[in-house]
Amino acid sequence: MILLRRELGEALRDERTAQGRSLRQVSAAAAVSLGYLSEIERGQKEASSELLTAVCGALGVPLSAVLGEVSLRVARAEAIAAGLSTLPVKPADKQVSASAA
Repeated sequence: MILLRRELGEALRDERTAQGRSLRQVSAAAAVSLGYLSEIERGQKEASSELLTAVCGALGVPLSAVLGEVSLRVARAEAIAAGLSTLPVKPADKQVSASAA
């Protein structure tokens, strides 16, 4: 089953680790408890829009960029679950390989 909270958590964790920042650093900058942010990153808790805004601000990335990444991750997971080799997209858009990162 595709869980939005899991994909969102992974996207946030990937961004944080790509910046070389610790969970503690980001939680302090976002004024979010370390344990709660950890649960968000592991897909165990649903994040509110306020929390997402705070975490994205602490990471210095637009919320829209994170949500766009989450949308791609969900589309890839759906394509893989459906056994497709490409993502279904609007006719004007290019198709993206389901195995693309």
